[in-house]
Amino acid sequence: MSVVRILGRVSSINVRKVLWTCEELGIEYAREDWGAGFASTKTSEFLALNPNGLVPVIKTDDGVLWESNTICRYLASKYDRGDLLPSDPWRRALVERWIDWQATELNGAWRGAFLGLVRKEAAHADLVTIAASTIDWNGKMEILEKQIAMDGPFVAGRNFSLADIVIGLSVNRWLGTPIERPALPAVADYFERLRARPAFKRGAYDAMP
Repeated sequence: MSVVRILGRVSSINVRKVLWTCEELGIEYAREDWGAGFASTKTSEFLALNPNGLVPVIKTDDGVLWESNTICRYLASKYDRGDLLPSDPWRRALVERWIDWQATELNGAWRGAFLGLVRKEAAHADLVTIAASTIDWNGKMEILEKQIAMDGPFVAGRNFSLADIVIGLSVNRWLGTPIERPALPAVADYFERLRARPAFKRGAYDAMP
């Protein structure tokens, strides 16, 4: 396969999911800056690739693909990495439920606090909204704490998987946002395991929330 082209800025957590996946796979890729201060994702050129006008987008020999978690699943399957995304239906489901949890539950929880406190977006500057988001976010992280303490050392069990990439970056965002956080020792140990991975170190994915 030729080089995978990744369109999107590094400051996007969703772009970093794809970059980390590529590093774990050991495949060759090239990234181009798009969105928020770089090339506009609202042009007809970009919208022809992703009608949502969002990053990341990848271009491969198979075609164009968007949605970060879907991209990560595709790449793991394309390169036959059953350790990251098992082929067995049950084992795969145990990984995918946490990938989906990250997208549907965890992402929604942090939006108000992160966008208000880190991105400084005026639409999310309301202190009541930030406080409610913080409570919700911490609650989701407590769910993660219980899961890792019970079934760890990784989120889907004994082995590192795609679920750890998408959730690990969300943990990094939680740790990097100036909010009050409960002490979650299992989550803290979990994140240190992720930071020790060579692919994580190469990307320095904890450099920004």
